[in-house]
Amino acid sequence: MKIFKYFRKKKIDTIIEKVNKKDIGKRYLMLVVGCLILALSFNLFFLKYDIVCFGISGLSIVLRKFGVNAFMFILITNIILIIVSYFTLGVNVTKNQIVGAILYPLFIEITSKLTDYVDFGNIEMVVVAILGGVLAGVGSGIIYKSNFSTGGTDVIIEIICKYFKISMGNAGLITNAVIVAIGKMVFPWSIVLYGIFVTYLISMFTDKVLLGISKSKAFYIVSGKDKEEDIREFLLSLPGVGTTVIDAEGGYSSNDETLLLAVVPTRDYFVVKEGIREIDKNIFFLVCDSYEVSEKGDFS
Repeated sequence: MKIFKYFRKKKIDTIIEKVNKKDIGKRYLMLVVGCLILALSFNLFFLKYDIVCFGISGLSIVLRKFGVNAFMFILITNIILIIVSYFTLGVNVTKNQIVGAILYPLFIEITSKLTDYVDFGNIEMVVVAILGGVLAGVGSGIIYKSNFSTGGTDVIIEIICKYFKISMGNAGLITNAVIVAIGKMVFPWSIVLYGIFVTYLISMFTDKVLLGISKSKAFYIVSGKDKEEDIREFLLSLPGVGTTVIDAEGGYSSNDETLLLAVVPTRDYFVVKEGIREIDKNIFFLVCDSYEVSEKGDFS
């Protein structure tokens, strides 16, 4: 049994290694651009206006009130967390964090002088939060899309996931909640609330950069055998709509049913939804955003 596990792990490691080597030059360029954008958003919006934003960067804003240099704190903390990551998460996870963990604080130091030349005047704090959150979200999305990381709280989140067996989302929520609580010890509620708003914007725009804007919907349609042909013909009659038919069985009734998977352009969402309801008034279906569709023969 152990020998089978060994060869299975070896096969998976080979696949991961091939993925990590794919488009390596382009991915490093994306990492550099993402770190630069992230550093600019930090200096121009968060550090300048004392918005406790995200992760180690947010903690550095709090500690700056006690005379701690933000650049040095982020750099030293990232180095410590890289060492911790090596011993707790392994080499494969750690090596994707090293460059970003060093590059991001260096860009913070390099771009810090820009704050002396960029003056937004009497800009509203909500505008600062929106601009900073969007810019940071774009930068984070580019970094994650390159399959790299800037280390920091990413290490803490992964350690929590590994050793406490909770989801990545919950681990991130716990980490950010602690940082927000620390921020409340120094800053008023108004600043803390802006920080929460910024965290939401960063999360949203990170997803947008990673996944893109959904141009189609995936319909999962459960149909009885008597209606299957009518639904399939209806879907195939629409331009740009494809469908796959899968045999299924009702979990409760054990009746033979059909699951139709159809990718539908967003503009045709209403037509498909109402059309299948016309065919079967009691039909069950599930609709999800579809961000990327791979056609047969498309291996790019």
